[in-house]
Formats: sequence, C-alpha cells, structure tokens
Amino acid sequence: MNNLTCMNIKLKDKLSAIINPVVSKVPEATVIFWITKILTTGMGETMSDFLVRIMNPVIAIALAITVLVIALVMQFKSKKYSPWIYWFAVVMISIFGTMAADSLHVVLGIPYIFSVAFFFLALLVIFALWYKKEKTLSIHSITTRRRETFYWLTILTTFALGTALGDMTATTLHLGYLTSGILFVVLILIPALAYWLFNLNEVAAFWIAYILTRPLGASFSDWGAVAHSRGGLGLGTGVISLTLGIIIFGLVWYLAVSHEDVKR
Repeated sequence: MNNLTCMNIKLKDKLSAIINPVVSKVPEATVIFWITKILTTGMGETMSDFLVRIMNPVIAIALAITVLVIALVMQFKSKKYSPWIYWFAVVMISIFGTMAADSLHVVLGIPYIFSVAFFFLALLVIFALWYKKEKTLSIHSITTRRRETFYWLTILTTFALGTALGDMTATTLHLGYLTSGILFVVLILIPALAYWLFNLNEVAAFWIAYILTRPLGASFSDWGAVAHSRGGLGLGTGVISLTLGIIIFGLVWYLAVSHEDVKR
C-alpha cells in the first residue's frame, strides 16, 4: 500500500468521525463505578457456577453467549451512554468470562497458571493493537466504533484473566477464597496509592485496578457461596447471585437517575 493510499484512508476515517461522530458510551470511573464493577465480578462468578449446575453446561454456555451478543449489540447500537445497557453488557461479560476461564480448566484440564498466562498475553496483544491504532488506551477516548470495539475486547479478556487468577490463588496456591479476597484488596490499593503518591500514569493505574477487581469480587463471592468444607459460608451460588443482582440493580438505577457517572 503506497503513501497516497494510506493518506486517503486516514482522511476518510477522519471525515467519517466528523460526519458520524460516536458519543462516548463509557461511564466515568467514580466510586460507585468501582463498587458496581466489583459487585458484577462477584455476581458473574456465582451466576456462572449456578447456571452450569442447574442445566447442561453446553446449554448454559450457549445461553450465555447468546445473551452476551444481544447485550453487546444493544451497547453498540446505542447512540449514547446508558447505565442499563452498559452494565447489562458488563454483567454478561462477567458471566461468560467466568465460563471461558473455567472451561479451559474443568473441560480441557488446563492448569490455572497456564490460563492466566494465556489471557495475560491476549490482553497484552489487545493493548498493543489498540495503542498502535489509536495512540491511547484512555477510557476518556472511547469516541469511535473502533475504540469501542477495542474497549469491549479488553473488558472481556480482563474478566477471563481475573477469573483464572482468582481461582489460581484460591485453589492452586491453596490460599482459600477469603484469603485470596483479602490479598486482592491489598493488591488493588497499590495502583491507587501509586497514582496518588507517585504520579503513576492514570491509564495504567485504571487498567491495573480494573483487572484486579475481577479476582477481588469473585473471591469474596465464592467465599460466601461455597460449602463450609471448602472454607466458605455455604450460602449457595443462587443466593449470592440474587443478592448481588438486587444491589447492582439499585446502583444502576441510582446512576440512571443521578447521572453521576456522566462526564460534564
């Protein structure tokens, strides 16, 4: 491809962005954003386990994929940020991400450490391609279809990575779910403190914390759901999923009414 052709393509992309701009459909990273994100990770973990327990796992995965596709289609078709649509997509990615990570271990017998390595490398590739194409990984720059696509690919991969990481610390490293949860509470404070005290790059701090929310929420939800014999509270995946779902619904309703997570 010659330089003139490349210039023409870039010019068409810029003109398309001007004529058909895409309004940012990503919420601001407020305190409620982080709370809701952590709760969705917990719900996704237990809901995935609940679904594969009450129905054929193949049917459960097919159902999750179908609803996930519907959620993402709704998200991409939306002309502006909608808390209901956005968090619906996040919840479905949480559920499917759990199934994807668990399938590699339970169905294919792949150790969690290899799953972590695989999803970590996949995430690095996505970040590299995203940055190569857009020159930024900031969530404040999600204003084109291509950036939105990179964003959701990143979200899906972080959920799968976080699931495998949390299961690895709880089972492979024998820390248990509660100890793993406490460990990730400590770890997630590191990028926050590094950002406030040592001026860690805002984008790097965000994505490090975002990845860690997954094993943090999943570890505590597993701790509440699993039997006493496995070091948990024995409340069951159904109860935990329903409880978290109700809380998430309330938080999203608040965001939809208050518009607290919309940039002004």
